[in-house]
Amino acid sequence: MKAWRKLSGEYLVLPIFEAVEETLMREVEQNRIKVCIGTDSQVKGEIVEFATAIVFLREGKGGFIYLSTYKTEQQFSIKERMIKEVADSIEVAYELCPLFDKYHVELEVHADINSDPQFKSNVAFREAMGYILGMGYTFRAKPDAFASTYCANKVVK
Repeated sequence: MKAWRKLSGEYLVLPIFEAVEETLMREVEQNRIKVCIGTDSQVKGEIVEFATAIVFLREGKGGFIYLSTYKTEQQFSIKERMIKEVADSIEVAYELCPLFDKYHVELEVHADINSDPQFKSNVAFREAMGYILGMGYTFRAKPDAFASTYCANKVVK
């Protein structure tokens, strides 16, 4: 079971499904909410660190983030690592999707993949887009993928 925390570092006491449901119950009464899920990774020598962010956006009122990280010694090609990031995001989205449906919350899955072919991450663009869209989620890539590119990225830097 992954440990989830707030940006402040405070760990969530409840399992992520229950914590998100409690959050949505509280938030949808007061705000229009959109959720964006994204994962980023960073290679640090022999270690690859992954971070997944669940970003709750309050329309016109800012937002907040739940984060989860883990490290692995598994080595990846750039394409494999990009697809692993997307798979991690989809795993979380899939687990939480019943809640987003129940509370009528819009969901986007963000891929830290550049749509510009000049960038290395673009090697996985088509596969990532197909994977996310094929699962029925809204797809966002750089420069619009802030959940992965900025939120998750802050944790693995």
